[in-house]
Amino acid sequence: MANLGKIGIWRRRFDGTDDLDRIEAAGYSAVWVGASPSVEQARPFLEATSSMTVATGILNVWQHDPSAVAAAHAETTAAFPGRFILGLGIGHPEATAEYRSPLATMRDFLAALDAAPVPVPRGERVLAALGPKMLALAAERAGGAHTYFVTPQHTSAARAALGPDALLAPEVAVVVEPDAETARGHARAYAKTYLGLTNYTANLQRFGYTPDDIAGGGSDRLIDAVIPHGSAATVAEAVRAHLDAGADHVALQPLGHGPSPVADLEAIAKALG
Repeated sequence: MANLGKIGIWRRRFDGTDDLDRIEAAGYSAVWVGASPSVEQARPFLEATSSMTVATGILNVWQHDPSAVAAAHAETTAAFPGRFILGLGIGHPEATAEYRSPLATMRDFLAALDAAPVPVPRGERVLAALGPKMLALAAERAGGAHTYFVTPQHTSAARAALGPDALLAPEVAVVVEPDAETARGHARAYAKTYLGLTNYTANLQRFGYTPDDIAGGGSDRLIDAVIPHGSAATVAEAVRAHLDAGADHVALQPLGHGPSPVADLEAIAKALG
C-alpha cells in the first residue's frame, strides 16, 4: 500500500488544490478526497503535489461500474506509482434510493474489482467502515478501513476488529479556536448533516451516546468527543489520542476558517512535532 504517513488532510473534491504545496511542505503526507469522488476526480490532487499519497474518501459503489473503476485505478497507478489508494464506501440509505444489502453489495463490488482485466490489488483499496461487519470485511478483502465522524473509543474498537496489520485511517474534524462556544458553533454546523444519517447515529449509540446527545445539534459531550477543538496544541493532543488508540494515520479536516484553513493545519503540524 502507498505510504500515508501519520497525518494527512481530508478535503472535498470541489475545494481545490491551489494550497496543497504549502500543506505538503508543512508535513502532511496524504490527502483524502471527499464528496464521493471518482478516480478521475482524484487525479488533480496527484498532479498538484509531488509526493503526497491521494485516496478517494470515498468512491460510492452505488454510483460506479467496478470494471470502469478498475481500469481508472490501473491508469492512475501507472501514472503515479505508489501514490494512490482506492477508498470505497457504501454511502447512506438516506442518500441512495436503491440502497439495499450493503454488505453483499460491497462484497460483489470487490469481487468485480478482483475479476477485472487489471485487478485492483487488495492492498491498494480500503473500505469506509463503522460497524463490526463492514470492519470485518475491510480486514478480509481490503487493506484496511477509513473511518469517519468517530471518537478515539471507536478507533480502539476498530483496531481490535481489524487486527494488528490492517490500515486504520480515521478522519477527524477539528476546530482551531480557543473560545469553546465559538468552536462548538462551527462544529455543530458541520455535524448537522451527520447527526441526521443513521449510519453515524447508530455508530455513536454503540459507544454510549444517547438520542438526547444526538438531538438538538449534538450535546457538548458528543461534539467535544467527535470534533476536538481548542488551541493547536489541544487539537494535536486529540490527534495523538487516535494514534494511541490504534490509528495508523489521521486525516484532519479543519473547520471554521473557510475551505482552506492552511494556517490551522500548519499550527497543528507544528504542535505535533
